[in-house]
Amino acid sequence: MAAVDESFDFSMDGSVDDENYNPQKTAVAAKPSKAASKGKTKTIEETYQKKTQLEHILLRPDTYIGSVEQLTQPMFILNSETDRIVQKEISFTPGLYKIFDEILVNAADNKQRDPNMDRLEVEIDAETNTISVKNNGKGIPVVEHKEHNCYVPTLIFGHLLTGSNFDDDEKKTTGGRNGYGAKLANIFSTEFTVECLDSENEKKFSQTFRDNMHTAETPKIKKATKAEIKKGDYTKITFQPDLKRFNMNGQLDSDTTGLLSKRAYDIAGSMSMKGGKKLSVFLNGKKLPIKDFKSYIALFDNIQKPDAFEKVNDQWEVGVGVSDGSFQQISFVNAIATTKGGGHVNYIADQVAKKLQAAVKKKNKGGTEIKPNQIKNHLAVFVNCLVENPTFDSQTKENMTKKPSTFSSVKLSDKFIKAVEKSGVVDSIMQFAKFKANQALKRKGGTKKTKLTGITKLDDANNAGTAKSKDCTLIITEGDSAKSLAVSGLSVVGRDFYGVFPLKGKPLNVRDATHAQIMKNEEIMNLVEIMGLKFGTTYSEENIKSLRYGHLMIMADQDHDGSHIKGLVINFIHHFWPSLLDVPGFLQQFITPIVKCTKGKKSETFFTLPEYEEWKEGTGNDAKGWTTKYYKGLGTSTSSEGKTSKEYFSNLDIHEIHFNEISSDVGDVDDADMEVEDDFVTSGAGLIDMAFSKAKVEERKVWLNRVEKDTFLHYSNAQTRGVNYSEFINKELVLFSQYDNIRSIPHIMDGLKPSQRKVLFACFKKKLKNEIKVAQLAGYIGEHSAYHHGEMSLNGTVIGMAQSYCGSNNINLLYPSGKDHASARYIFTRLEKITRTIFHPDDDALLTYLNDDGLSIEPEYYMPVIPLVLVNGSDGIGTGWSTTIQNHDPREVISNLRKMIHGDEPEMMHPHFYGYTGEITAETGKRQGSYIVRGKIERTSDTTLLITELPIGKWTQDYKGFLEGLMSGTDKSPSEISDFKENHTDTTVSFTVTTTKDKIDSFEKGKDGLHGKFKLSTTISTKNMTLFDDQGKIRRYQTSVDILRTFFDHRLEFYVKRKGMLLEKMGRELSILENKARFVEEVCNEELVVSNRKRKELLHDLKERGYDLFPKDEKKRDDEEDDDEASVEESASDADLAKGFEYLLGMKIWSLTHERAEELRRQRAEKADEVDELNATSPEQLWSNDLDAIDEALTERDADIAADLKEEMNAQAKNSARNKKKAASKAKAAKKAKKKVDEWDSDLEESDDDFVVKKPVPKKKVAPKKAPAPKKTAPRKKAPSAVAAALATLETLSISEPAAPAPLPVKEKPSPRKTSAPVKKAAPKKTAPQKKPAKKVYDSDEFMSDDSDSSDVEVISSPVAPRARSGRAAAKKVVYAVDDSDDSDSEFEFD
Repeated sequence: MAAVDESFDFSMDGSVDDENYNPQKTAVAAKPSKAASKGKTKTIEETYQKKTQLEHILLRPDTYIGSVEQLTQPMFILNSETDRIVQKEISFTPGLYKIFDEILVNAADNKQRDPNMDRLEVEIDAETNTISVKNNGKGIPVVEHKEHNCYVPTLIFGHLLTGSNFDDDEKKTTGGRNGYGAKLANIFSTEFTVECLDSENEKKFSQTFRDNMHTAETPKIKKATKAEIKKGDYTKITFQPDLKRFNMNGQLDSDTTGLLSKRAYDIAGSMSMKGGKKLSVFLNGKKLPIKDFKSYIALFDNIQKPDAFEKVNDQWEVGVGVSDGSFQQISFVNAIATTKGGGHVNYIADQVAKKLQAAVKKKNKGGTEIKPNQIKNHLAVFVNCLVENPTFDSQTKENMTKKPSTFSSVKLSDKFIKAVEKSGVVDSIMQFAKFKANQALKRKGGTKKTKLTGITKLDDANNAGTAKSKDCTLIITEGDSAKSLAVSGLSVVGRDFYGVFPLKGKPLNVRDATHAQIMKNEEIMNLVEIMGLKFGTTYSEENIKSLRYGHLMIMADQDHDGSHIKGLVINFIHHFWPSLLDVPGFLQQFITPIVKCTKGKKSETFFTLPEYEEWKEGTGNDAKGWTTKYYKGLGTSTSSEGKTSKEYFSNLDIHEIHFNEISSDVGDVDDADMEVEDDFVTSGAGLIDMAFSKAKVEERKVWLNRVEKDTFLHYSNAQTRGVNYSEFINKELVLFSQYDNIRSIPHIMDGLKPSQRKVLFACFKKKLKNEIKVAQLAGYIGEHSAYHHGEMSLNGTVIGMAQSYCGSNNINLLYPSGKDHASARYIFTRLEKITRTIFHPDDDALLTYLNDDGLSIEPEYYMPVIPLVLVNGSDGIGTGWSTTIQNHDPREVISNLRKMIHGDEPEMMHPHFYGYTGEITAETGKRQGSYIVRGKIERTSDTTLLITELPIGKWTQDYKGFLEGLMSGTDKSPSEISDFKENHTDTTVSFTVTTTKDKIDSFEKGKDGLHGKFKLSTTISTKNMTLFDDQGKIRRYQTSVDILRTFFDHRLEFYVKRKGMLLEKMGRELSILENKARFVEEVCNEELVVSNRKRKELLHDLKERGYDLFPKDEKKRDDEEDDDEASVEESASDADLAKGFEYLLGMKIWSLTHERAEELRRQRAEKADEVDELNATSPEQLWSNDLDAIDEALTERDADIAADLKEEMNAQAKNSARNKKKAASKAKAAKKAKKKVDEWDSDLEESDDDFVVKKPVPKKKVAPKKAPAPKKTAPRKKAPSAVAAALATLETLSISEPAAPAPLPVKEKPSPRKTSAPVKKAAPKKTAPQKKPAKKVYDSDEFMSDDSDSSDVEVISSPVAPRARSGRAAAKKVVYAVDDSDDSDSEFEFD
């Protein structure tokens, strides 16, 4: 069947071709016959019809231009009053909009063909129903088309399926595609006029079509004038839409006019990125103020400007902003407004959503997964692009169907994505996630029911969930032991109105918790169900009866952790149901005594330690005669202890404390000397949020530094008036946060945390000079220093203080003996010799010791001779604060202290790690305070690299995994190295990497060279040096010198105190010696009789003779039993005399001799000299003496390390020589065997004749000793180089050697790091667990002895000096050789 193409065709003279003739003209469809209309059977002709294309378009317009029915929906239109684009609900006909768009896009396409096009004019006259579009630039050629025998403009606008876009092999970015386009506008117009000027052919064309393209006037061809030619080509289309076909009356309404006008703005914005001359768009004679696509987007009302905008390339520009909760898009493809989006929009939106998903996941940790489609709902995407040969789902071109994969080269930059992340998009998504979570929580709330099952350990009240539930109280306890106390007390108050539920650990901080965390938290959801709480409900006194319990009581220990549990419960209620905290009596706490004192029938109870201390001082005699018991937890107050729990519940008015209404809690500052910033939160609600919100870090810092030393919540007052939430936060919860910081952040004076201080205290008390198992030491520490945390934690602290590997301690206070990772039962430790030189015993008496349950424990802080926090560094994370302090060189610290003692300014100090051989380089400018730490790598050949040092904190085993990754490669990246070998020791690093020459060349040319490629560079910082200062306040220090200055001032004050204390002590000792000498002389001379006299008479005689009273120390008296005093009744004054003269009367009988008197006189003279010497010594000189002692201890330690290192290297050399000798012997034997097989020698061949005497084998063929030549060869002259290399290494590492036989001269060039300092620095000593006999030091003569051929001695290739601290020392400093042991089983080494 022949194809039908019956569109009109006009000849050159305008006559109608017979093929397209339609005598009906306006009748586009055969009307049904009368017979058909009356229901009669249709004829064949009536049933099967044939339509021309023109008839089909008019009959079925929706196929070509969309619907011709009025449609009401929200659309963007131009507000003619404001000249802005607004979205409003309008009524319009999509078909009319489409035919206008076809003409407009045709004009825009011309800009693609001719970049010089710079003007496009749109005129819309609503009154006359006339629309015109005119553009300049390369026009339509006014020439005859020879094939179709008509002018080209007539062919284009008067014939269907015509145009210049049918060559699909040609890549085009125009809007036209199917050959309908402008013809559709002609068909649906009552009048359609084409005007064009062809300056090349100097012709001007004009032709008008009427009656839906059924009638065509004869084209008017004129010769163009010079003025017209000068102005250039143009094309102008003027048409009058057939409004009747669009179901519109009279004229264009305002909605349609606004919609069509908006398209002019679209063209101005979408064509702005096209090259060539700048296109100016005019609407009704007015130039549109649009410079680019971004300024076009800014014209939209109620659409947020894009937070990120990027011109990806010459054909794509993209913007992304925040939507109103539903996906929004404004997009253009080749100037066509794709109002429904398409592949181009999806491609951009998917890219952004995928990248945002990671950011959202990070912020929504633990929450419900947010999928990309959900993220897209919060995006407003703006896309303007030029696409080659685009495809659409219909002629209306609202949705581009080209696959997104064709845009794979269009990639959004990281900068663009980061801009989107910083915008409100992520916050909008998080709000949505929170909303969804809240909706889910509402469905998970509890209900009021009488019987609750499935919750283990709940002892429910009998009336819970009934009509009496308002009067029921749920007691939540801190663990099962506290529950036992509560359940025991229920025997007093009954179970009808009291329920008990134990908490398992600490409740979740729900304020910043995710929905998933809350839903999965068993304790939280159990509380919700037990209480019958409903999320999202506002509670009051009226509807509190809807709960299963009308009161919630917290029963926790009266310690810091108990306070934290109370705070977390308050935070939980305040976050979800703040209204509950305004219900009188809803939230309560049950307090128990922390100290109880008894004296006969009298008893005093205290709920806080400060209250007890205050009472104790008020007794006047330090509470002598009272029995004191400390209650560390609720488990101490059990039912077995004299009915204590029943006593508590019998006096609920004392132990039950209610919280006051939060709305009336505006907060105040009670302390007159407390400084509070104007904007600091003081209300109860604000303080709860401040204490538990992650976003309030800075506020918490201010809050914590406001704490005074004796802050506590006075519960004796709270028993009558209740507790405000602000009081609880500021006076109780703050102590937990402060204690958390104390446990995490060291003190500036000793650089220790409490656990480390307890370990040191116990070691000093035990005088730990001999080795002891760590497990045994931990038990001793727990007993004598009141360590309340886990045994494993304490063991870890002990091991950490003994660690000496590189990057740990520059001075380890405890001796390492065993592997760090071994069980505490198998490793030993003791105090290092240097420890007591740093913590001088003379300072012990000046320290302020803490008290725990009446037990004197470690001091508030120690007073070391040097600031240990600078020497060993520290890390920690507390509440609101964290700290990172790097290690420094102790000798450099000592040097600076000496400068300051002499009044000089200290020098800047930089991080230093004992034994580190890499480089540590300080950064400058904005990066000042940061340091680059680089390991060591060198190219030893074209294809080989040697790595002998790793950055601080990078372990050998982890680095091995990294190299394995480079060797194996991945699917995306091939392997980059061929192989690697390991030659580490327990103290050194040695990786030998092999690969191709080209790859090593490329590695060296890459960013940061070999160090960058092999990740041998990292950074450390000194910008977060936070410490407790000498006033107990947390302070951040800018430089290490600032720390040194603060330490210096306080330490010098202590030397003044030490001198005074020592003078007082020595003066007392001097007087005692004087009194004793006199006493002995008088007894020997019989001037004083002590035997056979009454006690009272003797005491008064001594007093009358002027003997001084020296009673024993109070502490010693308390520890000792005095049976004699107990058995003798005497007055208080006589008892004091007895104690004061005990130092005389308690002397042994053997002491009452003339010789003893002379000895005492001599001792007194010596003590007097000591006092004179001390008086003449300044505090500064005392400090200098202590520094000298530390310096000597360091030197001694370095010498020990040097000796161990030399011993190990000699052992290595000897072992290497032995192995070489064995290998040489095997080689010679193999050579001899081969010669027997390959050659016949009569001297070697045995005779077959038994009577022939066998010849012996010549010695020259058997004994290698007869061939001394090898000794003279060059290689064999290097025989002693094993020892030489070892000694050279010692010299390079600047380790002082102990006295030893002079070694052979070493010709190697000394290390440039070697300093002229008289004492060489060295790494800490580390000896093997088992002591070995003194090893023989082998010199070169022993290696060259006759029983060993010189060739048997192997030179150690690339010797790497063992180092106790993984061989790491700071750059541009003396390198400290570190070898703690020659035993590979040495403990405390991490690789």
